[in-house]
Amino acid sequence: MTQLSRLISILTLLKSRRVLTATELSDKFDVSVRTVYRDVQKLITAGVPVITLEGRGYTLMDGYTVAPVQFTEKEANALITAQHLVSTSNDSSFVADFEEALTKIKSVFRSSILEKSEVLNQQLHIFDTRSESISSNALSEIQLAITNFNYTEINYRKANDTNISFRKIEPCAILSTENKWILMAWCHLRKDYRAFRIDRIQHFKILTDTFEDRKFNMRDYYRENPYEPKKNN
Repeated sequence: MTQLSRLISILTLLKSRRVLTATELSDKFDVSVRTVYRDVQKLITAGVPVITLEGRGYTLMDGYTVAPVQFTEKEANALITAQHLVSTSNDSSFVADFEEALTKIKSVFRSSILEKSEVLNQQLHIFDTRSESISSNALSEIQLAITNFNYTEINYRKANDTNISFRKIEPCAILSTENKWILMAWCHLRKDYRAFRIDRIQHFKILTDTFEDRKFNMRDYYRENPYEPKKNN
């Protein structure tokens, strides 16, 4: 991470939380505490009103904002609730990307809203009763493949099967059921649409080559195939 990127990230974090210590920032960006001191001083020199709270850490002067967007308390609570629900996802890439996005969103919360959202964050609990603990780390990349129409190669393992098959697919839609992410794709091996559990994709590669949009529609597909999709379990 460049210094400029780190400075922007520090500013975003300071806007999304009330107080941050130099040690917390040091651990977050994997730099020395001395580097954090220099970064904070650069922000101050640039006109950012960073305040040092003796014995507590850094904060921003109340009222400082970098964007005109304002959230109501209920809207902020909805985002905090979504954060907890997202944290139960079995895909780590999705969780990480949502956390980063929410950090940026929280940077424009008013101080009073931010304080209340932190209270809710501590008092909101989501219990996950899933019996399976299989996780994935592909959802975010696969979403990009869908929106950019990129061919994708995957190594896939079906349930209760030790064999791994190679597939070239055209990712077209994602659904979630029973806490599992399912990828709908045109499979070139089967010459038909297939459903792939993302947590069973052993390896994937997003290709630069693009495919023609097949205009897949999930509702139409289920209407024509009421007992489908054909799962690769």
